[in-house]
Amino acid sequence: MIQQRHPEIVVEGAGYPPPPTKKILAQVVSVIKFLLLGCIIMGVNPLEHIGFGHIGATFWAWMFTNKIYAALMTFFLANFIENTLVSTGAFEIFFNDVPVWSKLQTGRVPSPPELLQIIDNNLKLMRSENDLGL
Repeated sequence: MIQQRHPEIVVEGAGYPPPPTKKILAQVVSVIKFLLLGCIIMGVNPLEHIGFGHIGATFWAWMFTNKIYAALMTFFLANFIENTLVSTGAFEIFFNDVPVWSKLQTGRVPSPPELLQIIDNNLKLMRSENDLGL
């Protein structure tokens, strides 16, 4: 859409990094996910090894009886948690390294007409500055 109207503009996209604490927490969830999957597949109750085998014994018994279902649910639930932790939902627009829109501040993504208007206004401003020799 932007390239059709303004072919001279270079459009670049990049992911907005999550906060370091959420990134580390997502990595911890990933490690726990694989440990749980290994325990499910091998039929090992990890709580027994630390002296809490009686806690959730019925739950672990169900997981060992239904290994495929338990492994799939563990995998998908952990992936959901990981993605939620690293997803920022950020959408930032910069024009010549100047921020012109922030979803973090506005809480929404600009509509196509709004985006084109923002770009047109910034191009006009840039051209008028060039004409004035600034």
